[in-house]
Amino acid sequence: MRIDELPVDGQVKAILREQGIVELFPPQEEAIRFGVLEGRNLVLASPTASGKTLVAVLCAMKHVLERGGKVLYLTPLRALANEKYDEFKRFEAVRKPDGSHVRVTISTGDYDSPELELASADIIITTNEKADSILRHKPPWVRQVTLVVADEVHLLTFPDRGPTLEVVLARMRQVNPGIQVLALSATVSNAGELAEWLDASTVDTDWRPVKLREGVLYRGEVWFKDGEVLDLGPDGVNKPLHALIDRTLRLGGQALIFVGTRRRAVSMAKKLANFVEERLSNALRDLLARVADAVLSLGEKTRLSELLAELVRHGVAFHHAGLSGPHRRLIEREFRSGHIKVLTATPTLAYGVNLPARTVVIYDYRRYEPGYGYYDMSVLDYKQMVGRAGRPKYDEVGEAVILARTEEEQEFLMRAYVEAEPERIWSKLASERTVRPHVLASIAAGYARTEEELWDFFSKTFYAHQYGLGTMRFVVKKALSFLEEKGMVIRNQGGLRATRFGKRVSELYVDPETAVIIRDALTSPGPRELTDLSFLHLIAHTPDMWPKLRPYRRELEELAAFLDEHEGELFFAPPDPEIDAIGFEEFLGELKVARTLKAWIEEEPEDAILREFDVQPGDLYRLVETGRWLLYASRELALLFGQKDAAVKLTVLMKRVEHGVKEELLPLVSLKGVGRVRARLLYASGFKTLDDLREASVEELLKVPGIGPKLALSIKEQLGARITEEDLKAVKREEWVQKSLLEYSSG
Repeated sequence: MRIDELPVDGQVKAILREQGIVELFPPQEEAIRFGVLEGRNLVLASPTASGKTLVAVLCAMKHVLERGGKVLYLTPLRALANEKYDEFKRFEAVRKPDGSHVRVTISTGDYDSPELELASADIIITTNEKADSILRHKPPWVRQVTLVVADEVHLLTFPDRGPTLEVVLARMRQVNPGIQVLALSATVSNAGELAEWLDASTVDTDWRPVKLREGVLYRGEVWFKDGEVLDLGPDGVNKPLHALIDRTLRLGGQALIFVGTRRRAVSMAKKLANFVEERLSNALRDLLARVADAVLSLGEKTRLSELLAELVRHGVAFHHAGLSGPHRRLIEREFRSGHIKVLTATPTLAYGVNLPARTVVIYDYRRYEPGYGYYDMSVLDYKQMVGRAGRPKYDEVGEAVILARTEEEQEFLMRAYVEAEPERIWSKLASERTVRPHVLASIAAGYARTEEELWDFFSKTFYAHQYGLGTMRFVVKKALSFLEEKGMVIRNQGGLRATRFGKRVSELYVDPETAVIIRDALTSPGPRELTDLSFLHLIAHTPDMWPKLRPYRRELEELAAFLDEHEGELFFAPPDPEIDAIGFEEFLGELKVARTLKAWIEEEPEDAILREFDVQPGDLYRLVETGRWLLYASRELALLFGQKDAAVKLTVLMKRVEHGVKEELLPLVSLKGVGRVRARLLYASGFKTLDDLREASVEELLKVPGIGPKLALSIKEQLGARITEEDLKAVKREEWVQKSLLEYSSG
C-alpha cells in the first residue's frame, strides 16, 4: 500500500513523502487492514525498525485532525520520550481544521503538577511514571484524550516498570471508556493474551526491513541459525571478536557490543581502541578529534569524561547509565551518524533509544545483580539486543552473534537463545509494596470511593486478566490496611476517603512508606543536633532513594567511624551489627548516599566526589535528582504537619542539592548559564549578589574565568540591566581575541 492511498490528511502525506516514505511496510499495511485508522484497538508486535512509530503517527494525526481528540504517547524512558518527541515534532507544520497548527509537547519532569498547560497540546509525549503522576492530579484535559499509545508495552513483564504502565493503561480506559489503545511491542509469545486484555486485534510478525542473521561465534567461526558457517580466517581463532569487527568495518558497517557490566563496557572499549583506530581514514580521525573536544566541553571534567574523549579519538566509545545525560546523547548522535565505529554498551541500551548497527555482538549472556548474584539473561532481552542489527537504508542484512567460550556453550547458546522463542509477558503488579501507591491514588483522586469500586478497577488490570481477582484482592486488602493504619485513608459511612496526608502523599508521587518515614521523623523530637546531614540521611533512609550506594568492603571501617562521630545528627539509630549485619551494612550505605550529597552541596569538584565515593557521573546526577525530589516532598510534608522551621531548612537544602552549591551562591546559580563552577568564580571575583552583577560592566564580567561574551550579555539581560555602547565594544574585542587565538592554535 502506498502512502498516497491512505485515508489521512494530505498535509501528513506530504511530510511523509519529504522523509522519503512512499510505501508502507507489511506490518504497517496489516495494521491499517485491521482498522487501526478507524479507531480499533491494536497490539502491534514486530521487531525494531519495522515501522511501528509510523502507525502511531498516522493514528495520532487521524485523532487530532478528524476527531478533535488529544493523544497521549507513553514511553518507558526519558531518552525514548525525547526521541519520539523529535519524530512527532515534524508534524507541527500541519494545520488543523480551525487553522491552528498541531501542537506537540513533551512532559517528563515535575511529579507534583497537574500540567494544566498540557490542556492546549494535541499530542503529549511522556513517560509512564509522569502519566501516572498526572492522573493522580486528575486535570480536566485527561478526559479529552481519545488515543493512548503504549510504546515498548512488553515491559509490562518487568517488575520495576511494568506495574506503572499497567495501571496507567487501566486508568485511562476507566476514565475514557471509548479511548483507542495502540500498544507497540517487540515480538512476544503471548501478544494475543495482551490483546484480549485490551479488547484489541493483534498484528504479530517477525518481518523487518533489513534481513537479520543470528548466530553463535566460537573460535573464529560464526554458526548461523540458517546452517551457514562464516569463517573469519586464521586471526579469528585467537581473537574472534577482533576478526568480526575487522570484517564489519571493511564492509562499511559499525559494531555494537553488549556486555554485562559498566566496568566491562569500559575495559572492552579500551582493548579495542588501537585496533579500530588503525582502520580509520585521516579525515575521520580529524572529525573524531573535534567530537572528543566536544565530550570534554560538556560539564565538569572527570576521569570518566577524559577517558571517553580519548576513546572517541580512536573511533570507539562506551555507553552505560554511569555516563551523564549530555555525554550519552553525544555518543548516540555520533554513533548514529556513523562517526563512532564501535560502541560497547550495557543491556539498558537495548530498551532505550534506537541505535542500529550492521553487526551486534552479545559478549556476555550472564548478568550480575548485586545481592542476587549471576543469572542468565532472558530470551526477550536477547531479542531486544539482536533487534539492533541492520541499519535501514544502509544494510541489506544485519548480523547478530552471541559469543561462546566452549563447544558445549556454543550448543547451549544456539538452543537457548538463537533458536528460542521469547518468554510470555507476565504482569508483575501483585505485590503489596507495588500495589500500595496505586490503591492510595485510586482513593485520593476519587477514582474509587468504596471497596467495591476499588475491586472493580483492579479487576480490569492485566494481572487480574491473567490470574483472576483472588490474589489481587488479598494484596489490595493488605495495602488498604496499611494505608488506614498509617492515617492516609479512613472509612466514612461505608466509603473510603483519603486524609489530607494521604492525598498529599499521592500527589507528591512518593511511596506511602517513604511518606510515613518522613512524617514520623519530622514530628519526632529529632536528633540532638539538627544539621544538613540529618535531612540528607533522612531521605537516604527511604525506599524511594535511588540509586542505592552499596558500601565496598574497603569503605566499611571508615563509614563506621563516620557513624560514631555523627550519630547524634541522625534521626535514626543504626541496627546492631552483631544482630543484623546486613541491616547495619545497608545503614552504612545510606550514610554513603548522604555523604555524597553533602560533598556535592559543599562544592567539592565533581571528579573528587566520583573518586572519593566511587560513583559515576550518571549515578551522581540521579542521586541529585532524586535527592531534590525527596527534599521537596519532605518540605511539603513539613508544611502539612506545621513544622515551619524544618520546612525553611528543607527549602534551602533542596535548592542547594539542585545546584550543588553552598547557600551564599544560590542567588547566582538562579541565572541561566551560571552553574556551580562559574558561580563560585563570580563570587571569588567580588560579584556576590545579583545587584553586584547588575551594576558591573560587561568588560568587568569578561575578566572572570569561564565568562564569555555571550554569557556576559545574557547575565545583564536576565537582570534587566542596560547594555551600553562600551559593553558592546568589549564583547566585540573579546570575540576578536578568541577568534585570533583559535586561528593561531590551529596553525
